[in-house]
Amino acid sequence: MIVVAHPDDELLGLGATLHKLIKECNVTTHVVILGEGITSRSDTRDVKVWENELAIHRENIKNAQLAIGYHSTSIYDFPDNRFDSVALLDIVKVVEKEKKQFEPDVIFTHHGGDVNIDHQRTFESIITACRPMEEEKVKTIITFETPSGTEWRSPTDPRHFLPNLFFSLSEADIDAKIKGMESYEFERRKYPHPRSPEALKIQAQRWGIVVGTNFAEAFCIVRSINN
Repeated sequence: MIVVAHPDDELLGLGATLHKLIKECNVTTHVVILGEGITSRSDTRDVKVWENELAIHRENIKNAQLAIGYHSTSIYDFPDNRFDSVALLDIVKVVEKEKKQFEPDVIFTHHGGDVNIDHQRTFESIITACRPMEEEKVKTIITFETPSGTEWRSPTDPRHFLPNLFFSLSEADIDAKIKGMESYEFERRKYPHPRSPEALKIQAQRWGIVVGTNFAEAFCIVRSINN
């Protein structure tokens, strides 16, 4: 199960890895998108003002899903870049509901040190909802970086993304990620922005160089319990 704050985070964080896991490893995947991802672009939150864009954003999710091939999705409407205005328990309850329905073994989510408050709260909700008690079915929690959200953390902040897990990827995996990301009309950007097609490919090459392959995505294992 992949739990993200906004539409497009599932692409930015692990789009290419998802593509590989689905195509090559027959992994069943479910994406949970917690926030609506648009309304913070106004001074005050008014869903009606953004009604048309929100509808387009939801259609973009479907196109991104087709590009990657993930199996199912659940979409919620927590306020964009205002997750700190919502009780953490409300977000945790959503995660618990999704867990109960999908019964994942592994959850991928945001790095807890991202500059984006919604990413931070999403991470906190996963850690809270997946406390390692005897009956907990989620044995592995893995975090990913989100371009334009992870690398912009202050250099002096101790919560930097330090990956310890890498997936070697094909160019087809990277192309699927880029195609999916380009589906998001309000999120795609031109180079040198981190969300541009060129930058996403460079990032994959960068991590590939780190581990001796052409392309890779990087992750951090937060917890993995082997019985």
